[in-house]
Amino acid sequence: MEATLFWIGCGLGAYGVVLRQIFKRDSWLEKKAVPVILHLLFMGAVGALIGFVFSASTDLHGPSPRWPIAGGVLALVWGIIQLVSNKSKPDGQTSLLAGDLEWVETSFSAILLASVIMYAILQAFKIPSGSMEDTLLIGDHLFVNKFIYGIRIPFTDKRVFTLRDVKRGEVVVFEAPMDAIVSRDEREHGVKKDFIKRAVGLAGDTIEVKNKHLYVNGVEQTDSHPVYKDPFTYPAAPLGITMSDYQAYWQSGRFAELRREQIGDNFGPIKVPPNSYFVMGDNRDGSFDSRFWGPMPNRLLKGKAWIVYWPLNRIKVIR
Repeated sequence: MEATLFWIGCGLGAYGVVLRQIFKRDSWLEKKAVPVILHLLFMGAVGALIGFVFSASTDLHGPSPRWPIAGGVLALVWGIIQLVSNKSKPDGQTSLLAGDLEWVETSFSAILLASVIMYAILQAFKIPSGSMEDTLLIGDHLFVNKFIYGIRIPFTDKRVFTLRDVKRGEVVVFEAPMDAIVSRDEREHGVKKDFIKRAVGLAGDTIEVKNKHLYVNGVEQTDSHPVYKDPFTYPAAPLGITMSDYQAYWQSGRFAELRREQIGDNFGPIKVPPNSYFVMGDNRDGSFDSRFWGPMPNRLLKGKAWIVYWPLNRIKVIR
């Protein structure tokens, strides 16, 4: 979303520059078609943008074209109504264009600032599933601290201004690896999702699950966060592969096609590769996590889950 806001801000800035240049040339404004076309283009673009944001927020399969098209058409109709109602006024079309410019200049800096804050400092996140129960519940709204692990330089895997690295046991938010997207339709459409899990293993750690109990470097983890809602423990499924193949299959995401009954309760051992983490949901019987789709690369890391701010009766610092 922050990238979308950034490009929206850039687009508004470019449009503002174009309008400024037009207002410096009276000969352009005297051509009635210029203000009309620019105003309608502006209204159509704003309507399509609103439709896109609505679609991206509500459609599980990602933005679909029908909402941007509908928004653009409705906005164009409204733009035409504005032009007709201002036709009899002196400089009516030019005043509409001036209003567009004022709106652009007011929104430009605010949208760019919001995109920078969301990219580098703080972002709101809503819990979409029950994989982190009972620590986090479906519908919880929380803030994500995005600068603590460093600010990722766009289009690279490098981070700057890193305060510290991820600590074992922290709840982190990250962009889901492609193998973690269950729906084939979503994968084909390049849908991006953010996941939230607990980083139970760091690079170099040996991870194993025995009868639902997590072992890190041979030591059983006894923290109180995990819950087990299925009383039955499934035995390890015979996969018929060597340990080296097991590691390779896991790293390549090939276990994503397996069921929980096969590797959910008995898994590994595997070694977390460099610049990666092993993440699991606290609801161990209801979490699709690193056991299945493999390691979570540092380049997909977005930040540390910080505080639940809604609903009010659940306000708390996330641990």
